Amino acid sequence: MGFHKHWTWFAALLCLHYMGGEVWCNCTDSNMQIEGGYYTLTKNLQIGTMLVYHCPEGYYPYPALTRLCQRDSTWIPGPKRFLPQRCRLVECPDPNVLENGNVSPPQEKYFVSNETTYECYSGYKLRGSAKRTCGLNAKWTGSTPICSHDGGETCADPGIPAGATRSGHEFDIGDKVTYNCNGNLFLVGSKERICLENGQWTGIEPACYYRHTFDTPMEVSKAFGGSLKNSLTTHDPTDDTQEGRRIRVSKNGTLNIYIGVDISESISKENITSAKNAVKSLITKISSFAVTPNYDIRFFSSITYEVVNILDFLDGRETQSSLKTKIDNFEVNDEKTSGTDLNLVFETFLEQMALIKQRVQDDGFKEHRHVIIVFTDGAYNMGGPPLPTVAKIKNLVYMNQPPNGHVQPREDYLDIYIFGIGAEIYDDDLKPLVVGTGGKHYFRMQNIIGNLEETFDNIIDADEVVGLCGLHNATTGGTDKDGVKRKYPWVVSVIVKNGVKRSCLGSLVTRKFVLTAAHCFKFEDTPQHITVEIEKGGLSYKKVKKFTLHPNFNVNAKVNEGVKEFYDYDVALIELEVYVDNSDRVRHICIPCTVETRDALRLPHGSTCKDQEDLLFKTHKEKLHFLTKKDPLVAKKTIYAKLGDHWDACIRHALTAPGITTKNPKDAVTDNFLCTGGRGDHRDHIACSGDSGGAVFKDYVYRTIQVALVSWGTKNLCDGGMQESDDTSRDFHINLFRVVPFLKSVLGVEEQDDYAPLHFLD
Repeated sequence: MGFHKHWTWFAALLCLHYMGGEVWCNCTDSNMQIEGGYYTLTKNLQIGTMLVYHCPEGYYPYPALTRLCQRDSTWIPGPKRFLPQRCRLVECPDPNVLENGNVSPPQEKYFVSNETTYECYSGYKLRGSAKRTCGLNAKWTGSTPICSHDGGETCADPGIPAGATRSGHEFDIGDKVTYNCNGNLFLVGSKERICLENGQWTGIEPACYYRHTFDTPMEVSKAFGGSLKNSLTTHDPTDDTQEGRRIRVSKNGTLNIYIGVDISESISKENITSAKNAVKSLITKISSFAVTPNYDIRFFSSITYEVVNILDFLDGRETQSSLKTKIDNFEVNDEKTSGTDLNLVFETFLEQMALIKQRVQDDGFKEHRHVIIVFTDGAYNMGGPPLPTVAKIKNLVYMNQPPNGHVQPREDYLDIYIFGIGAEIYDDDLKPLVVGTGGKHYFRMQNIIGNLEETFDNIIDADEVVGLCGLHNATTGGTDKDGVKRKYPWVVSVIVKNGVKRSCLGSLVTRKFVLTAAHCFKFEDTPQHITVEIEKGGLSYKKVKKFTLHPNFNVNAKVNEGVKEFYDYDVALIELEVYVDNSDRVRHICIPCTVETRDALRLPHGSTCKDQEDLLFKTHKEKLHFLTKKDPLVAKKTIYAKLGDHWDACIRHALTAPGITTKNPKDAVTDNFLCTGGRGDHRDHIACSGDSGGAVFKDYVYRTIQVALVSWGTKNLCDGGMQESDDTSRDFHINLFRVVPFLKSVLGVEEQDDYAPLHFLD
């Protein structure tokens, strides 16, 4: 830290006498250095400061992760003369626990980048990963290897995680297995699991962690998102399953989300800022779903600080639109971070639940589902343990219904997620607080939580969830292929090879169909000439089954009227031979007048297509976007559609386009077009050659709605690289609201078995 060498002597002079003759002194930095790393202090060397050690990637501080300055000027834990502080190479738990098989190579210890392979004895079959690598987070990649044979048991062999021992080798109904971790490892997951009649084990698959073990953002995204998204979809009360997943909130139900953020002095201010950003990202992501939750958000140390009160949501005084501002405006100061009462935040949430129950009575409360998410290191020093309060919360939500065997009938109505943050995490105190089914609920983040925002941006991998069109990761950068595909997961390239190669952009509008411009195709083109190029960690080429142009598209329709090329109804749909696999990098966009888009826009069930148009085109200069081809990536451009009184003035510039000799601009530009370009209050971008067929879209929270597609323009201004409009240049885009009958005639056909139809509004 660069403290002066005489600081130790100077600190001794700062010792203060307090009541009762007790002497309080600042600590010194003597013997605090770490070989191969460095340390930071939360309060210089004052009483109560936390010293946090830092090491390069792939290493961890040993023997201490942190030290705390005591009133008598000593550090807890204190430095050891014969065990100097240093950065150690990250180690993974011993994998030589495999039963009925071999682990290669056999080693006493396994460190970062060490690889292992697994092979079963004769008569046994390998389940899980045959090869694993020790990761930077002190965890093995892949899944637990298991050598098993078909013994006729009800449940499959649950295996033994690296670093653990297991008791119990019978796997029939009612049989129990228990796990313990070896050495200085601790258990995360279920210590005990019981075989059920349905062939499943109770609890969560266990793992053994070191103190330096952490969960990567991708692991958290998958586990947390897989569990949470079950709470964020709706179903009709008569149907509570969706492709094998339990959907927990009925359309008549209510979802309440309680978020607590630890701002005590053991949590750095950088962590608090990151937690605030993560909470905002989570709230925004949740708003992508059909459920509209009520929120209660508290920051806490020795007392709780209200950011938003759930009762204000229930009374209609609070909306989601103001949540982010309230989070941003919350300030952290030293007074607010004195001491930690973890129990108090759970007591606060318990009180809020009790008030809700009092308002809605028992029958109404049965329809309320509760999700508690707490960010903390668990280092409470006030208020006592929170576990008894968690028991009261469970009793309240479960409504005193006892479990039926191993199943609690109302366990789907409560989830408690704990995110361990900070340099030192008190796992033993935090792990018992998690509650819920359907996946992991306890997460250990590495030192700081700056990557939590990215983590929450990734939580939606809702491949099976109906209606999540237009989903994208807005916080993802677009500077590489992976970033582009996660930010614009619906963009594709349409390649036509019939003589001279031609290319257009297009958009996935379902897993089977691509929307593009009709003028991208010639009369002699066949499906065999066309491929659809999708970027998904590498180029993926999809074959085309057929393509359909709008029946009214005829580029030569007005040659005799002074319009050499007429682009009205310039829209086409391509049907792929096979379905596209949904992921966070490949997903379809929302298009007008569908039920899916109605849900994305949060419109009521009785809303119409006109309601969608009015919401998306609220002003006479509507800000929209399109993507321009920028090989091998795409770039987002901004335009302003001139609507209402501005439309006539905009389209008159069509008369300057090559090949147009008519005096009436409406001969070339019908009501089916949006008009963009020019420069006044705003300077629009201009589409380039190759951008045709691409989506013109509007972002609505975390959902993207395609409102038009790129068709044609009056000038080519792309050669200079600026791609900005001048005073007279204009672009014209097919307004999808004007071609809904065509879209419905292809995408909404119910009487066929080739593809899942979209549901259009009447």
